[in-house]
Amino acid sequence: MSAQVAESRVAAEQAADAPPPQPEQPEVRRFTSGLRIADLLTVLGALAAAVALTTLIATQIAPMHGALAFVVVGYVLFLGIYALLVSLDETGPIVVDRVVAVLVQSGAFLLVGALASVLIYTVGRGFRSILHLNMFTEDMTVTGPLDPLTNGGVVHAMVGTLIQITIALAITIPLGITTALFLSEVPGPFARFVRTIVEAMTALPSIVAGLFVYATYVLFLGLDKSGFAAGLAITVMMLPIMIRAADVVFRLVPSTLKEASYGLGAGQLKTVLHVVLPTSRSGLTTAIILATARGIGETSPVLLTAGYTASLNANPFSGPMVSLPLVVFQMVKAPQRTMIERGFGTAVVLMVLVLVLFVAARILGSRRSYRA
Repeated sequence: MSAQVAESRVAAEQAADAPPPQPEQPEVRRFTSGLRIADLLTVLGALAAAVALTTLIATQIAPMHGALAFVVVGYVLFLGIYALLVSLDETGPIVVDRVVAVLVQSGAFLLVGALASVLIYTVGRGFRSILHLNMFTEDMTVTGPLDPLTNGGVVHAMVGTLIQITIALAITIPLGITTALFLSEVPGPFARFVRTIVEAMTALPSIVAGLFVYATYVLFLGLDKSGFAAGLAITVMMLPIMIRAADVVFRLVPSTLKEASYGLGAGQLKTVLHVVLPTSRSGLTTAIILATARGIGETSPVLLTAGYTASLNANPFSGPMVSLPLVVFQMVKAPQRTMIERGFGTAVVLMVLVLVLFVAARILGSRRSYRA
């Protein structure tokens, strides 16, 4: 009993001698994302200093000629001043991270600005032509180069483009998917050789594809220029894009799904049909749209293999057939103002079609390829 009293007395003395508990300090967190006022002021200050210093250099020290030199020198000075301002409050790795972020964002802004300038210029030049309904309902059979914009249209080019792309897709989709499945499911020396050929075809100039089809289909076989020949030339351009995109999609299929299929007794063919292809459905749709957007803008293969005509031709196996890019090329180089405006209006139609395809590819590509 006395031992317990002694222990309690010692514990009481230690509690009396212990320092009072300190209040809990709030946790200080550092935000690594989002825009802070200090960061914005640093960017604005560096930009203002770069503009002022570049103006001083251009007017007093080393006179510059042209806006491009002013922008380049100003941007280099902006990066240096911005790095100096950030280094006053941050460590070295953070300074490097901020400078690299500025470089990446500047590149993105430059690309968006270039795309916007092309769209604005093309729409501005072709705005008057696309306001008339006849632009989408008539061809150029009875329309001369001096006729007003109320006469003639590009319906023959729109129909030709759709027919040629349909022919190209009918060949590209099964052949591209089959080849991509071979590359991903049957690895080996021959598969590596085929992948090398596909990668080389990706950089193939379009004029070479047109010459190849022209030499084989028109000269060697003795057949006439037609929309089918143009579809074959477009296929040569679309096929490597389709194969590479589909190959990447098939490689992203989780190996556990295929192993589970094999474990349940399914063969390779059933695994491909019931696991790989359904899982890759959205990715394959994206690959098809990207390949279509690649082939729909080709001009030189169509010019060599399909010829040019001002009238509507819906038969891909007989007679010349034009496409939207070919009509743009023929109209824009004409000396008449109305023809140039029609050409830019046709370019607007083509760009809208391509942009719709890329937006669709972006939306479809963002979906999950399989359900968890």
